[in-house]
Amino acid sequence: MNNANNIMKQLPREQRPYEKCFMQGEGSLNDTELLAVILRSGTSGKNSLALAQEILKFMESSSYPGLMGLMHVSVQDLMKIHGIGQVKAVQLKCIGELSKRIAKAAARPQIVMNNPSSIAAYYMEELRHEEQELVICMMSDVKGHFLGDKILTRGTATGSLVTPREIFMEALRRHAVSLILIHNHPSGDPTPSPDDLQITARIYQAGELLGIHLLDHIVIGDQRYCSFREEGLWNTCTE
Repeated sequence: MNNANNIMKQLPREQRPYEKCFMQGEGSLNDTELLAVILRSGTSGKNSLALAQEILKFMESSSYPGLMGLMHVSVQDLMKIHGIGQVKAVQLKCIGELSKRIAKAAARPQIVMNNPSSIAAYYMEELRHEEQELVICMMSDVKGHFLGDKILTRGTATGSLVTPREIFMEALRRHAVSLILIHNHPSGDPTPSPDDLQITARIYQAGELLGIHLLDHIVIGDQRYCSFREEGLWNTCTE
Protein backbone atom coordinates (compact mmCIF):
# COMPACT_ATOMS: atom_id res chain seq x y z
CA MET A 1 0.00 0.00 0.00
CA ASN A 2 2.81 2.41 0.84
CA ASN A 3 4.41 1.65 -2.51
CA ALA A 4 1.18 2.57 -4.30
CA ASN A 5 0.85 5.75 -2.27
CA ASN A 6 4.41 6.75 -3.13
CA ILE A 7 3.63 6.30 -6.83
CA MET A 8 0.63 8.62 -6.45
CA LYS A 9 2.73 11.23 -4.61
CA GLN A 10 5.23 11.22 -7.47
CA LEU A 11 2.56 12.61 -9.78
CA PRO A 12 2.43 16.40 -10.20
CA ARG A 13 -0.14 17.89 -7.82
CA GLU A 14 -2.42 18.94 -10.68
CA GLN A 15 -2.61 15.30 -11.84
CA ARG A 16 -3.59 13.83 -8.48
CA PRO A 17 -7.38 13.36 -8.40
CA TYR A 18 -8.01 14.98 -4.99
CA GLU A 19 -5.83 17.99 -5.69
CA LYS A 20 -7.16 18.36 -9.23
CA CYS A 21 -10.74 18.34 -7.93
CA PHE A 22 -9.92 20.92 -5.27
CA MET A 23 -8.13 23.25 -7.69
CA GLN A 24 -10.24 22.82 -10.83
CA GLY A 25 -13.58 21.44 -9.64
CA GLU A 26 -15.16 18.00 -9.90
CA GLY A 27 -16.15 18.59 -13.52
CA SER A 28 -12.49 18.54 -14.50
CA LEU A 29 -12.09 14.89 -13.48
CA ASN A 30 -12.42 12.10 -16.01
CA ASP A 31 -14.19 8.83 -15.17
CA THR A 32 -11.02 7.16 -13.90
CA GLU A 33 -10.18 10.10 -11.64
CA LEU A 34 -13.71 10.25 -10.23
CA LEU A 35 -13.57 6.57 -9.34
CA ALA A 36 -10.12 7.03 -7.80
CA VAL A 37 -11.47 9.73 -5.46
CA ILE A 38 -14.35 7.48 -4.39
CA LEU A 39 -12.04 4.51 -3.83
CA ARG A 40 -9.72 6.68 -1.69
CA SER A 41 -6.95 4.09 -1.69
CA GLY A 42 -5.56 1.37 -3.87
CA THR A 43 -4.06 -1.97 -2.98
CA SER A 44 -0.57 -3.38 -2.68
CA GLY A 45 1.49 -2.05 -5.58
CA LYS A 46 -1.52 -0.37 -7.19
CA ASN A 47 -2.73 3.15 -6.41
CA SER A 48 -6.37 4.27 -6.60
CA LEU A 49 -5.95 5.53 -10.19
CA ALA A 50 -4.66 2.17 -11.36
CA LEU A 51 -7.42 0.38 -9.48
CA ALA A 52 -10.03 2.66 -11.06
CA GLN A 53 -8.62 1.81 -14.49
CA GLU A 54 -8.96 -1.90 -13.63
CA ILE A 55 -12.62 -1.38 -12.76
CA LEU A 56 -13.40 0.42 -16.02
CA LYS A 57 -11.49 -2.24 -17.95
CA PHE A 58 -13.62 -4.89 -16.23
CA MET A 59 -16.77 -3.01 -17.28
CA GLU A 60 -15.65 -3.05 -20.91
CA SER A 61 -16.18 -6.81 -20.95
CA SER A 62 -19.77 -6.46 -19.71
CA SER A 63 -22.96 -5.53 -21.56
CA TYR A 64 -22.79 -2.05 -20.01
CA PRO A 65 -19.31 -0.55 -20.44
CA GLY A 66 -18.12 2.51 -18.55
CA LEU A 67 -19.63 3.94 -15.39
CA MET A 68 -23.10 2.68 -16.37
CA GLY A 69 -21.84 -0.81 -15.62
CA LEU A 70 -21.86 0.02 -11.90
CA MET A 71 -25.67 -0.07 -12.02
CA HIS A 72 -25.74 -3.55 -13.50
CA VAL A 73 -22.76 -5.46 -12.13
CA SER A 74 -23.20 -7.26 -8.80
CA VAL A 75 -21.17 -6.86 -5.60
CA GLN A 76 -19.90 -10.40 -6.15
CA ASP A 77 -18.71 -9.58 -9.67
CA LEU A 78 -16.92 -6.45 -8.46
CA MET A 79 -15.11 -8.51 -5.86
CA LYS A 80 -13.56 -10.53 -8.67
CA ILE A 81 -11.38 -7.50 -9.45
CA HIS A 82 -8.04 -7.71 -7.66
CA GLY A 83 -8.00 -5.05 -4.96
CA ILE A 84 -11.79 -4.79 -4.62
CA GLY A 85 -13.06 -6.28 -1.38
CA GLN A 86 -16.53 -6.24 0.06
CA VAL A 87 -16.30 -2.67 1.39
CA LYS A 88 -15.14 -1.13 -1.89
CA ALA A 89 -17.65 -3.22 -3.87
CA VAL A 90 -20.52 -1.93 -1.71
CA GLN A 91 -19.23 1.65 -2.06
CA LEU A 92 -19.21 1.32 -5.84
CA LYS A 93 -22.73 -0.08 -5.93
CA CYS A 94 -23.91 2.78 -3.74
CA ILE A 95 -22.54 5.28 -6.29
CA GLY A 96 -24.90 3.88 -8.90
CA GLU A 97 -27.88 3.92 -6.55
CA LEU A 98 -27.06 7.46 -5.40
CA SER A 99 -26.96 8.74 -8.97
CA LYS A 100 -30.40 7.25 -9.66
CA ARG A 101 -31.89 8.80 -6.54
CA ILE A 102 -30.38 12.22 -7.25
CA ALA A 103 -31.81 12.17 -10.78
CA LYS A 104 -35.24 11.18 -9.46
CA ALA A 105 -35.23 13.81 -6.70
CA ALA A 106 -34.26 16.52 -9.20
CA ALA A 107 -37.14 15.54 -11.51
CA ARG A 108 -39.86 15.32 -8.82
CA PRO A 109 -40.66 19.07 -8.57
CA GLN A 110 -41.26 19.10 -12.32
CA ILE A 111 -43.94 16.38 -12.27
CA VAL A 112 -47.23 17.42 -13.85
CA MET A 113 -49.82 14.65 -13.92
CA ASN A 114 -51.12 15.62 -17.37
CA ASN A 115 -47.61 16.01 -18.81
CA PRO A 116 -46.21 12.58 -19.82
CA SER A 117 -42.73 13.91 -20.54
CA SER A 118 -42.37 15.22 -16.95
CA ILE A 119 -43.46 11.82 -15.61
CA ALA A 120 -41.10 9.95 -17.93
CA ALA A 121 -38.23 12.20 -16.80
CA TYR A 122 -39.00 11.36 -13.16
CA TYR A 123 -38.83 7.59 -13.70
CA MET A 124 -36.34 7.38 -16.56
CA GLU A 125 -33.09 7.03 -14.60
CA GLU A 126 -34.64 4.58 -12.17
CA LEU A 127 -36.18 2.30 -14.79
CA ARG A 128 -33.99 2.44 -17.88
CA HIS A 129 -31.26 0.41 -16.17
CA GLU A 130 -33.60 -2.29 -14.87
CA GLU A 131 -33.12 -5.76 -16.34
CA GLN A 132 -36.60 -6.90 -15.32
CA GLU A 133 -39.97 -5.32 -15.94
CA LEU A 134 -41.36 -3.24 -13.09
CA VAL A 135 -44.96 -2.05 -12.93
CA ILE A 136 -45.52 1.13 -10.95
CA CYS A 137 -48.84 2.72 -9.99
CA MET A 138 -48.64 6.52 -9.75
CA MET A 139 -51.53 8.12 -7.85
CA SER A 140 -53.09 11.58 -7.56
CA ASP A 141 -55.87 13.24 -5.59
CA VAL A 142 -58.99 15.10 -6.75
CA LYS A 143 -56.92 18.24 -7.47
CA GLY A 144 -54.34 16.34 -9.50
CA HIS A 145 -51.65 16.46 -6.82
CA PHE A 146 -49.13 13.61 -6.86
CA LEU A 147 -49.81 11.37 -3.84
CA GLY A 148 -46.98 8.94 -4.40
CA ASP A 149 -46.33 5.67 -6.16
CA LYS A 150 -46.04 1.97 -5.51
CA ILE A 151 -44.07 -0.78 -7.24
CA LEU A 152 -46.71 -3.44 -7.84
CA THR A 153 -44.75 -6.20 -9.53
CA ARG A 154 -41.24 -7.08 -10.57
CA GLY A 155 -41.33 -9.49 -13.48
CA THR A 156 -39.00 -11.32 -15.81
CA ALA A 157 -36.91 -9.82 -18.59
CA THR A 158 -39.81 -10.44 -20.99
CA GLY A 159 -42.90 -9.54 -19.02
CA SER A 160 -44.64 -8.87 -15.73
CA LEU A 161 -48.02 -9.88 -14.36
CA VAL A 162 -50.27 -7.33 -12.69
CA THR A 163 -53.96 -7.50 -11.84
CA PRO A 164 -56.51 -4.68 -11.45
CA ARG A 165 -57.13 -5.89 -7.89
CA GLU A 166 -53.55 -5.09 -6.84
CA ILE A 167 -53.70 -1.66 -8.42
CA PHE A 168 -57.00 -0.52 -6.98
CA MET A 169 -56.33 -1.86 -3.48
CA GLU A 170 -53.34 0.50 -3.37
CA ALA A 171 -55.29 3.38 -4.94
CA LEU A 172 -58.11 3.01 -2.41
CA ARG A 173 -55.63 2.86 0.46
CA ARG A 174 -54.14 6.19 -0.67
CA HIS A 175 -57.59 7.74 -1.33
CA ALA A 176 -56.54 8.34 -4.92
CA VAL A 177 -59.09 9.39 -7.55
CA SER A 178 -56.85 8.90 -10.55
CA LEU A 179 -53.75 6.98 -11.45
CA ILE A 180 -51.15 6.46 -14.14
CA LEU A 181 -49.44 3.17 -14.90
CA ILE A 182 -45.69 3.17 -15.51
CA HIS A 183 -43.63 0.23 -16.61
CA ASN A 184 -40.32 -0.36 -18.33
CA HIS A 185 -39.17 -2.47 -21.26
CA PRO A 186 -35.70 -3.90 -20.49
CA SER A 187 -35.06 -4.15 -24.24
CA GLY A 188 -34.88 -0.34 -24.33
CA ASP A 189 -37.69 -0.12 -26.91
CA PRO A 190 -40.80 1.46 -25.32
CA THR A 191 -43.21 0.34 -28.05
CA PRO A 192 -46.27 -1.15 -26.27
CA SER A 193 -46.93 -4.86 -26.76
CA PRO A 194 -50.39 -6.39 -27.36
CA ASP A 195 -50.34 -7.49 -23.71
CA ASP A 196 -49.68 -3.89 -22.65
CA LEU A 197 -52.76 -2.76 -24.58
CA GLN A 198 -54.90 -5.55 -23.15
CA ILE A 199 -54.02 -4.99 -19.50
CA THR A 200 -54.48 -1.23 -19.91
CA ALA A 201 -58.02 -1.77 -21.23
CA ARG A 202 -58.85 -4.09 -18.30
CA ILE A 203 -57.53 -1.64 -15.71
CA TYR A 204 -59.31 1.31 -17.32
CA GLN A 205 -62.64 -0.53 -17.30
CA ALA A 206 -62.25 -1.66 -13.68
CA GLY A 207 -61.34 1.86 -12.63
CA GLU A 208 -64.41 3.38 -14.24
CA LEU A 209 -66.60 1.05 -12.17
CA LEU A 210 -64.82 2.16 -8.99
CA GLY A 211 -64.65 5.85 -9.86
CA ILE A 212 -60.85 5.80 -10.01
CA HIS A 213 -59.75 6.97 -13.43
CA LEU A 214 -56.74 5.62 -15.31
CA LEU A 215 -55.27 8.70 -17.01
CA ASP A 216 -52.41 7.18 -19.00
CA HIS A 217 -50.01 4.28 -19.35
CA ILE A 218 -46.38 5.24 -19.93
CA VAL A 219 -43.78 2.74 -21.07
CA ILE A 220 -40.15 3.60 -20.31
CA GLY A 221 -37.31 2.51 -22.59
CA ASP A 222 -33.68 3.60 -22.75
CA GLN A 223 -33.86 7.42 -22.92
CA ARG A 224 -37.23 7.03 -24.68
CA TYR A 225 -40.80 6.64 -23.55
CA CYS A 226 -44.24 5.96 -25.00
CA SER A 227 -47.37 7.58 -23.58
CA PHE A 228 -50.58 5.86 -24.68
CA ARG A 229 -52.34 9.22 -24.74
CA GLU A 230 -49.64 11.00 -26.74
CA GLU A 231 -49.35 8.17 -29.24
CA GLY A 232 -53.11 7.97 -29.90
CA LEU A 233 -53.46 4.53 -28.32
CA TRP A 234 -55.89 5.64 -25.63
CA ASN A 235 -59.05 5.19 -27.72
CA THR A 236 -58.03 1.61 -28.44
CA CYS A 237 -57.93 0.89 -24.71
CA THR A 238 -61.01 2.82 -23.61
CA GLU A 239 -63.60 1.97 -26.23
